[in-house]
Amino acid sequence: MWLGGGNGVAKTLVRHFSRKCAPNLRKINPKVPPQEAASIAQGLYHLIKHTGPLSVSNTWNHAKESGISGLNSKTHMKIMLKWMRGRKMLKLLCNHVGSSKKFLHCTLPEGPQTDQSNNSLELQLQTEKPPMKRKKQIR
Repeated sequence: MWLGGGNGVAKTLVRHFSRKCAPNLRKINPKVPPQEAASIAQGLYHLIKHTGPLSVSNTWNHAKESGISGLNSKTHMKIMLKWMRGRKMLKLLCNHVGSSKKFLHCTLPEGPQTDQSNNSLELQLQTEKPPMKRKKQIR
């Protein structure tokens, strides 16, 4: 028989085991040869980079207008977007609009921007005082 203290443990276990595992996006099959997948991904990446964060339907409309070769359908484009997220080319943002959510794809920051953040971290570390050295005790 459990008393008051064990109830929290049971709730934690139930919550832990009721969660779904995150999907492994690296194992998404783009359904085309790797070279063609790379060219489609490059076209979609440039499209999203130049037009800003886009929803799936807006991405499909822009992709049809720009004539990205290799995309068979909107479903194939969704698979390619998921494949690109697994390869860390895109990220998915969620905007709350009233009581509904709107999901947008956007590009990740490029290398020079992340280098600047690393440089600022290095500067911050350099300005901090170095740790004091301990003197050896003679016994």
